[in-house]
Amino acid sequence: MKIIAFVGMPASGKSEASAVARSLNIPVVSMGDAVREEAARRGLPPTDENIGGTGTKLRREEGMEAIARRCVPKIRTLNSPVVVVDGTRNIEEIDYFRQQFGDDFKLIAIYAPFQLRFERAKYRARSDDICTADELKKRDEREKGWGLDKAIEKADITIKNINSLEKFKEEIKKIFDAL
Repeated sequence: MKIIAFVGMPASGKSEASAVARSLNIPVVSMGDAVREEAARRGLPPTDENIGGTGTKLRREEGMEAIARRCVPKIRTLNSPVVVVDGTRNIEEIDYFRQQFGDDFKLIAIYAPFQLRFERAKYRARSDDICTADELKKRDEREKGWGLDKAIEKADITIKNINSLEKFKEEIKKIFDAL
């Protein structure tokens, strides 16, 4: 089983890349969904502050790889030659996935500049999305605090998501075609 994990700053295109995988019938395990599920279990409304806070608490209470540990059992139940992991956030998660899956784990960083990410985030309509540039900066800093910027540096491949959505989807599809 090959594991393709996407890493990138908020609103860089990880969910769009995962949507390409789904369109190719490749299952996707979302690390953000694992955190949203825990926030809901704790009775918290699905706001950015609550979801981000839950992610921070889980990492503090259970270790920086806590979200990855929650995702691996889900991955192992899938009967697929390729599985996508959406939303790796730190080196400890990457190391945990590499420990679990060895050379079958590949990390793909998605890059988009701040202003473009902000414009895209305004149109996503997710309950935990940001509405102002300051909110995105705050979210960026929170996720850098988890080690996101260092995780991005560990990528096997980096894709720039600076053109049209169609072009980005074509680039992601090429990666899956090469598997």
